[in-house]
Amino acid sequence: MGRKRKPGEGSVRLRKDGRWEGRVVIGYDEKNLPKTKNVLAHSKAECLEKLEKLKEECAGLNRKLPSRADPSMPFGEWIDLWYQTWCKPGIRPTTQKSYETRIYQHIVPGIGLIPLDKLKQSDLQSFYVTQKKNGRLIRRDMYGDGLSDQMIRSCHTACYAALEKAKKEGLIPVNPAVGCKLPPKKSREMQVLTHEEMRRFLIQAKEEGCYEMALLELATGLRRGEICALLWEDLDMETGELRVERTVNRLNRELHLTEPKTKASIRTVILPQSVVNVLREYRKTTDSRWMFPSPVKEDSPRDPSSVRKKLRRVEEHAGCKITRFHDLRHTFCSTALEHGMDIKTLSAVIGHVSSATTIDVYSHVTDQMRVQAAEKIEKGFGRNETWDAAEKPTERTVTSSEAKREPFRPYRGKYRKSGTGGVYRLGENLYEGRYTPKNADGKREVHTVYAKTSEECETALAAMINEVKARIAEDKQKKKEQTPTS
Repeated sequence: MGRKRKPGEGSVRLRKDGRWEGRVVIGYDEKNLPKTKNVLAHSKAECLEKLEKLKEECAGLNRKLPSRADPSMPFGEWIDLWYQTWCKPGIRPTTQKSYETRIYQHIVPGIGLIPLDKLKQSDLQSFYVTQKKNGRLIRRDMYGDGLSDQMIRSCHTACYAALEKAKKEGLIPVNPAVGCKLPPKKSREMQVLTHEEMRRFLIQAKEEGCYEMALLELATGLRRGEICALLWEDLDMETGELRVERTVNRLNRELHLTEPKTKASIRTVILPQSVVNVLREYRKTTDSRWMFPSPVKEDSPRDPSSVRKKLRRVEEHAGCKITRFHDLRHTFCSTALEHGMDIKTLSAVIGHVSSATTIDVYSHVTDQMRVQAAEKIEKGFGRNETWDAAEKPTERTVTSSEAKREPFRPYRGKYRKSGTGGVYRLGENLYEGRYTPKNADGKREVHTVYAKTSEECETALAAMINEVKARIAEDKQKKKEQTPTS
């Protein structure tokens, strides 16, 4: 069984006539049934290449735009023209993909046929309600039939911007998207590790081989793409200055290096000396130019997706609350504010455009700081002898954090012996067994088996390993017999 392709990638199969067929969904009809296009080729590689070109054409990347805008043109053509001409050139590749998803998979099929000058607020409102009830195209069994509130708001953002441009161009008198009722904006609850959880987290990270990255993240609050894109030349070991000037993102199954999201994100961070010392020792163990190189691909940064999965396992084994990688950034910011770093300095360290953004995100921490400030004022100069005499001395209680800590023992998983392959969970009911020995020519071969349970996969893997070892031994013997003796 081959790798399961992700939604939107299309499908590839070998036909009975020996040719390869690639098929991709280009839209949905009025009954919400998929409409597809296909390509044919004599090899799988050629088929994948043709499929990528087909996907680009269907996504509007090579779309032929209208020669001129007209008030009576379909709204689908106008929003396509607006996106390709005014929007796309100024946004990042990852943002482009999200725009193309909402425009070409939802907006154009939903209200794209309505003439631009006939589009009303009621049409947009009805479209949002329909998408909220029955607009999801994939993974309905996991998330339900409707789109999320965030996706509805994103669709409205694109419609509003396109219609506002049409108004400025004189194509329509007013913007019908103004005044639409949208789902409420809900901010995701921020999860911050406690001091005890941070201690266990770092101990477990050292056990699982990612201590340096975890420590650097808790000490700087870098974004995930930023920390993966660090080069050793970005760090001055003498001064502790760390230059952040690039980020890595995954797009269409490939890693892309780009500039950070804003100019403020290009910054220099001063590392604590203890962190510099740890990184200096870590530098002696690697010869890669990347600070955190990919473990599977030569001269490549680590995949941000693999970092997220790795740190999630560390949190599970350390008994911490399960958080996103971005919550480690929140943990750094909250800790910095609690220990006296001012908002302006913190805003520069984490790369926010303005300190107002920092205050908005971390208002709960600043509220605590105001309470602490009031208590300091009271202790400093807001008290008098009358208050002191009226109060009775109370015994100080020892807090739970000050109590004697129990030693934390990191989780140690089962390490497989060399030559026994590995078993990996790909899905809820899908496991992969992988064995990569060297063949008779000294080159690595990848052999895989699949099963529904871990136990079945272990059994199938053991049988496969025996077969492969026997074949390699046989090939080596044949090669040895064919080699002429001097």
